[in-house]
Amino acid sequence: MLKLKLHWQILISMIAAIICGFFFPSTVAYTSWMGELFIRALKMLIVPLILSSIITGVANIGNAENLGRLGFKTMSYYIITSLLAILTGLFFVNLFKPGVGADLGLKESVTNLGLVNQSFVETLIKIVPDNLFKAFSEGEMLSIIFFSILFGYFICKIEIKQKVLLTDFFNAIFEIMMKITLFIIKFTPLGVFGIVVKLTAEQAGDTEKLVSLVSHLGIYMATILIGLIVHSGITLLLLVKFVGRVNPFKHLKAMSAPLLTAFSTSSSNATLPLTMEAVEINAGVSNKITSFVLPLGATINMDGTALYECVAAMFIAQAYGIEMSALQQGIIVFTALLASIGAAGIPMAGIVMMSIVLSAVGLPLEGIGLILAVDRILDMCRTTINVFSDTCGAVIIAKSEGETLLIE
Repeated sequence: MLKLKLHWQILISMIAAIICGFFFPSTVAYTSWMGELFIRALKMLIVPLILSSIITGVANIGNAENLGRLGFKTMSYYIITSLLAILTGLFFVNLFKPGVGADLGLKESVTNLGLVNQSFVETLIKIVPDNLFKAFSEGEMLSIIFFSILFGYFICKIEIKQKVLLTDFFNAIFEIMMKITLFIIKFTPLGVFGIVVKLTAEQAGDTEKLVSLVSHLGIYMATILIGLIVHSGITLLLLVKFVGRVNPFKHLKAMSAPLLTAFSTSSSNATLPLTMEAVEINAGVSNKITSFVLPLGATINMDGTALYECVAAMFIAQAYGIEMSALQQGIIVFTALLASIGAAGIPMAGIVMMSIVLSAVGLPLEGIGLILAVDRILDMCRTTINVFSDTCGAVIIAKSEGETLLIE
C-alpha cells in the first residue's frame, strides 16, 4: 500500500483547505477545532521540551569542555557559526521585510503580546523567575530558559554519581519528548487543514488578500534562501579558506554526497554516516576529529535551522503588523540560537522549535500556519546547510590540530 510522505500530506491538506475555505466557508465551524487542537498540542510540548533540551545540551557542553582543547574549539565553532547564521537571516528579513504589507486581516486579532510593550530593564528582571512553577504554568520562556541553563550548568559541578544520574534522567526525558513530538507531527496535515480553512474562509471572496499571501510567502522563501546561500557560500567558505587554510571549493566538491543526501532526506542524523565517511576519506580528516565533531554537530549545530527560525519569527511578526524593537529582535536571536541547539536532526523538528521562539516574544503560535505551506523545501535547504557547517567545522578543527588534509 502506497503511503504518502508527510510533506506531501501537508501539501495536499493545504490545497484542500484553501479550496474548502474559499468555496465552502461555512465548513469552518466543523473543521477549525483541528487547528486549535494542533496548536494546543504544540503548546503542550514547549515547556518540557525546552527544559529537557537545554539542560541536556548545557550538561553535554560541560562534558565536551572536559575533553579539553578539542571540545572547546568545537563548541566555539558551533556557537559562532550559528550566531552568524542568525544575524545573516536577521539582516535580510529586515532588508526585504517579507511580511510587511501582507493584508491578511490578522492585526485585529493581536492585542497583548507580553514582551512587545516591556522595557529592557523589565525584560531583564523577569528573566529571573520569582516563582518557577508559575513560570512553567504561564509559559514564561525566558525564565524557563534561564533556569534550564543554570540547572544544566550546575549538573556539571556535582559529584560524578549524581551527575551521571541527572544527565541520564534528562537525556531520557528529552528522548521521550522527541518521541511525543514525532507523534504529534504526524497529525500536522489535520492541524494545517483546520488552521488554513479558517484563514482562507476569513478571506473568502477577497482574492486580493489571497494573492497577497502567496506573494509575501514567495518573498519569505526568497529571504531564507538568500540568507542560506550567503551563509554557506560566503561565511562558511571564507572560514574554511582563511581559518582552516584549505581550498573551499575542493572541500565543497568532496562533500557532494552527504550534501545531496541531506537535501533529499531533510535529516542530519540520517546523513551522519555518509558525512563522516566523506570527511575522513575525501577530505582526509582523522577519525579522532570526525568521531567527536560530527556526531556532536548533528545534534547541536543547526546553522540553517537557526537562520530559518529567526526569519520565520520576524515574518510572522510583520504579517501580524507588529514592529519588533531591537530588544525583541535580540530575544529572537537568543532563543533561535538555543532552539537550534535543541532541535533534533529530524524532518519537521524546526516547526516545533519555532513554537519556542514565538512563545519567547509572545507571538501567537497560529502564525505557524502561515509558513507550513512552504516549509518542506526550506527544510531540505536548511538541513543541507546544517550538514555543510558540520563538515566545515571538522576541517577547520583538524587543521587547527596540525593535521594535513587532502583538500589543501
